[in-house]
Amino acid sequence: MLVINAGSATLKAALVAPDGTRPWQGAIAWQPQDPSTLEQQVKPWLLAAIAPWAHELLLVAHRIVHGGSHYIDPIRLTASTVAALEALTPLAPLHNGPALALVRALQGWLPPTTASWACFDTAFHHTLPPEARTYALPESWRQQGLRRYGFHGLNHQHIAEQVRVPRLISCHLGGGSSLCAIRDGQSIATTMGFTPLEGLVMASRSGSVDPGILLHQLRQGLSADQLEQALSQHSGLLGLSGFSGDMRVLRAAAADASHPHQDGAQLAIGVFRHQLLAGIGAMAACLGGVDAIALTGGIGQHDGALRDELEQALAWLQPFALVQIAADEEGQIARLCHQAASDADG
Repeated sequence: MLVINAGSATLKAALVAPDGTRPWQGAIAWQPQDPSTLEQQVKPWLLAAIAPWAHELLLVAHRIVHGGSHYIDPIRLTASTVAALEALTPLAPLHNGPALALVRALQGWLPPTTASWACFDTAFHHTLPPEARTYALPESWRQQGLRRYGFHGLNHQHIAEQVRVPRLISCHLGGGSSLCAIRDGQSIATTMGFTPLEGLVMASRSGSVDPGILLHQLRQGLSADQLEQALSQHSGLLGLSGFSGDMRVLRAAAADASHPHQDGAQLAIGVFRHQLLAGIGAMAACLGGVDAIALTGGIGQHDGALRDELEQALAWLQPFALVQIAADEEGQIARLCHQAASDADG
């Protein structure tokens, strides 16, 4: 099985054997908005990498970020399902568009006998109760599907299967960040909402802000496209620090008195930590206590300073286990799509 995990800036791929081993995996930085990227960058890299196993390839499994309210199980990708998913692209334009472009490209690059399947980052959150998924909006708006969907569900599900406790908070912290309150293996609350913009401070995404700020900026003359670009690409850690959205760079700058952006780096880390602690407190309240908090994602897994800071700041929650676990979206995609394809074949 070839697993494709198309992010907004990084494309990850892996070959997964029936026993779960990975004879190859890799990642490249890419610019999915550039039409030439697929043919000139992705195609030669990917086809050369999988060439030794191409004759054994039976299935391609894709990660699609937004499945809307209908797609809660892995599905086989046909012309009709791809068309239906295209309609959801405006809900996650940085992710769904590139992922579906890859679906179409791979269907052309690989033999027609290679099945294409997809699973969805929103699917794990289909168990959110009405009070957790509903916004306090006019009924006519809510009837349009304006509700909380939640994201990072594939990795939150992976964490839930790795840390089997009754009350778990999964903290996916990286370029995109979200929390998930998991009770007995099911998502009951999460910080991302209708789109992946809501919630925690992220690398270049704002996270939650007062909607009045957005109305103010619109009245000041910003277009919707300018507003989206500012919130998605120029906010978060990057906007706070003034120079970087990479937590490793910010940690080094914050500790360097000679760095010209030391104050900005310290502010970015402080706001990130403050919002994270507030979110963890909210998730703990939803769960009625915590048995374990799992840190995952690029920041969550690797930032030892953050782990120490959280351990100290959350001492009031004890006793609970604080663990760092590697994200494994590719493995989760493989497991879900393999099971679904097996069930479909009878």
